Amino acid sequence: MLQDIRDNAQGTIAKVIIGLLIVSLSIWGMDAIVGGFSGEPEVATVNGDDITEREFLRVVQIESQRRLSEMDNPDPSLLDEDQIRRDVLESLIQEKVMIQDAGNQGLELSDQDIDSLITQMPQFQVDGSFNRDRFVATVRNLGMGVGEFRETMRKQYVVNQIRAGIAQSGIVAKEHVAQLLRIQNQTRDFRMVTLAEDTVSDQVEVTEAEIEAYYQDNQDAFQQPERVDAQYIALSRETLAEMVDVSEDELRDYYQERSSELAREERRAAHILIEDGEDAEETMSTIQERLSAGEDFSELAEEYSVDTVSAEEGGDLGFAGRGVYDEAFEEALFQLEKGEVSEPVSTSFGIHLIKLLDVQKSEVPPLEELEDELRRELARSRAEERFAEVRTELADLAYAADDLDGPAQDLGLEVREKSNITRDGGEAPFDHQGLVRQLFSEDVLQDGFNTELIDVGDNMSVVARVARYQEAQQQPLDEVSDEIRAALTRQKTREALDQRAETIISELESGKDLQEMGIGEWQSYDDQPRNNPTVGGAVMSGVFSLQRPEGDEAVYGSVMSGNGVAIIALEAVNEGNVNREGAEFSQLRTFLASLEGQREYQAYQQYLRERAEVERQ
Repeated sequence: MLQDIRDNAQGTIAKVIIGLLIVSLSIWGMDAIVGGFSGEPEVATVNGDDITEREFLRVVQIESQRRLSEMDNPDPSLLDEDQIRRDVLESLIQEKVMIQDAGNQGLELSDQDIDSLITQMPQFQVDGSFNRDRFVATVRNLGMGVGEFRETMRKQYVVNQIRAGIAQSGIVAKEHVAQLLRIQNQTRDFRMVTLAEDTVSDQVEVTEAEIEAYYQDNQDAFQQPERVDAQYIALSRETLAEMVDVSEDELRDYYQERSSELAREERRAAHILIEDGEDAEETMSTIQERLSAGEDFSELAEEYSVDTVSAEEGGDLGFAGRGVYDEAFEEALFQLEKGEVSEPVSTSFGIHLIKLLDVQKSEVPPLEELEDELRRELARSRAEERFAEVRTELADLAYAADDLDGPAQDLGLEVREKSNITRDGGEAPFDHQGLVRQLFSEDVLQDGFNTELIDVGDNMSVVARVARYQEAQQQPLDEVSDEIRAALTRQKTREALDQRAETIISELESGKDLQEMGIGEWQSYDDQPRNNPTVGGAVMSGVFSLQRPEGDEAVYGSVMSGNGVAIIALEAVNEGNVNREGAEFSQLRTFLASLEGQREYQAYQQYLRERAEVERQ
């Protein structure tokens, strides 16, 4: 057989086939040849155009990675793969519809245009210039060929032209913007009196019969879920560091290696601090221009800096090491050369210009002062090196073991225990859903196996097993009686307060005043905006939900607030100020126009999608 193949490979037919392969490879690449023979299966057809399985699976992989990257603790087991596949297929169908529409409109990008775009993309540049090796490597990391990437760019660019054209066409009438600002900036005048809970406490009584009835009517609320007590081994770099023995000789050698770094560097800084407001950019530009013109930094600090203490010293802050200033300030300061002035730096105090006046280094502290710190550093460094190795050992040992005692003993680790873990989780490390899901899996819960080794954080891996299992059960009435009594008391108190407030409002509307009812005195609040923090969000929400008063008659309402009910008398509604030439007006108009443009684009997408003929495989 092998000899026949060798003989036939020398024949004319073989040479023709090889020639065709070479031509195909040179034009379309290996993917096209393999695809040509294999038939490129499709997952859907849109108006006669196929969405291939290869394209679909590649985008599914990209979308899965994107969703993982958004997790605080990335765990592939938490991904809903079916939902991802549905979402990706629908997005590819929508994309195909838009690409077809762009083609119908005659929108296209030439090869030269694509070359220009690619060479200008920063992710493909090295030292500011396009680098072909970087380009090819980046594209391959995306799971794409160069030709496929270029074609994707071609399609996306023309679709984006349509999107931008429609999105930027959104128009909003100025009067609509003004009306929204009048409402947004509206203020209200009102009076308020608060009734505390204790004013109705004598009306509230909860009987044993009511507690029993509540318990019977709400059985599900008093179900104690199934739970487990778990044994576990937690492997962390800190745990390994505690096991590392650092000798005196190793400590001295490490001290010598670090001696140049251990000399503490202090920097003497001066700054000009201005407030971060509407005029900040203009003020900062003026200061920088005057500095560029040769004016003295210290004189400008005296003139402009709102840090009056340092301004008297020309902005001089004296010497300081790391950990003293705001993080952004420190980062900028320690990047400066002596005599250099930074670009503007924003912190919670305002905007700074920083000048480095001098640098000094202290002598290296003696080993005795640093011994504990250096010993911990060296131990952590050794633990870092061993972590991956020990992690693999623990995973292998735990997989083969019937318990956790053996793996723990072999590696010098500790078996710990946590109680009352439900399917919703428990105390750390069982606040990690991937670990909890493993703990309640059939293999672990019913068959008694250990879990897999789960990374619950950047520096910790955990393997666990079920020590004890408790089925879901109904909590007895005597255990929850106090809880029910408290709930019913709160409920009845609110009902009593509501009824009392309704009675008071009715009497106020009939002409009575608070003194006649013996309630207390009004507190007045004039010209109050929606976000007034003084009386709280619940009260302000209630105030702004009331109808506008007619004439001199107040409009009354009530709202639960804190430990009582607030009775509100709305006296006036003041229209908000609108500056049609101001930045607020301009920004809101731009924002609303953008929203309108996005709605129009979405409607256009939906129109094309509904007209498309789609066949799913």
